[in-house]
Parts: sequence; C-alpha cells; structure tokens
Amino acid sequence: MTAVIALVAGLLFGSGLLVCGMTDPANVLAFLDVGGQWSPSLPLTMAAAIAVALPAYAYARRTGRSLRGITIEVADRPHIDGALLWGSSLFGIGWGLTGVCPGPALVLVSTGTPNAVTFAVAYVIGVYAVDSLSVRGASSRRCGTASATAFF
Repeated sequence: MTAVIALVAGLLFGSGLLVCGMTDPANVLAFLDVGGQWSPSLPLTMAAAIAVALPAYAYARRTGRSLRGITIEVADRPHIDGALLWGSSLFGIGWGLTGVCPGPALVLVSTGTPNAVTFAVAYVIGVYAVDSLSVRGASSRRCGTASATAFF
C-alpha cells in the first residue's frame, strides 16, 4: 500500500509541475530575470505548494506522526553551518544556470530529454558521493537530509 501511495503522490507532484510549467527551464529563469521579463509563476507555484503541505507538516510536527500514523522525526536545525551554506550555494548556482531543480528534472527524464538525463545522472552521482564522503552520514540521515539510500 505504501508503494501505491508513493506512486500516486509522485504522479500528482509531477503533474502539478507540468501544469504549472515548472518543467520548462525558461519559466524558472524568467523568475530570476528581475531586470528583464520577470515572471511571478515560480513564487505563485511555491505558495500554492506550501498552502497544500502546511497542514500536514504542522500535524506531523505537533504529533510526531505522519497522516498515516507512521512515527517520524521532524528535522529541527536552528543553526546555519558550513555544510548548509555550501550545499545551498551549489544548489542555487546549478538551479540559476540551468533553470532545473531535482523535482522537475526527474519529470523531464521521463520525456528522454538529453539535458535532463545528464542532470539526473550527475545528481545521483553527487548524492552518492556526498553520502559516501560524509563523516556525519548517519546523523545527517537522522536529521532528515537527503541521502542516496533514502532517495532511491
């Protein structure tokens, strides 16, 4: 049953990205082009996603359980460290250069777009590299950050 729920959630997420146009790098890059043809589609999409996710997140944070009753540990990282700054900088630079982040890239992989496939392969290699090189691997996974084993 968990696999079916994950499949439906993934299809819903991917469909939402397609409908909102977030799989088109030009839309993301238009948001970043504040001096030119700026487009508000990205922040509007983010606001809609937050509005949908916020009640479930608030419930999980309050109860320590998912909507299905599974015990979860919600990450609570009040401090900003070098790893967070380094990782978010790399993510932001890559996103700004390509207009693609991991969610839309995985949707684009299903279309066979060569750039998306290259992005996804590099992403998987990067996740595995960070996971295997991380001295804090076990504590990072416990705090809710991505790891290769959790992602796939």
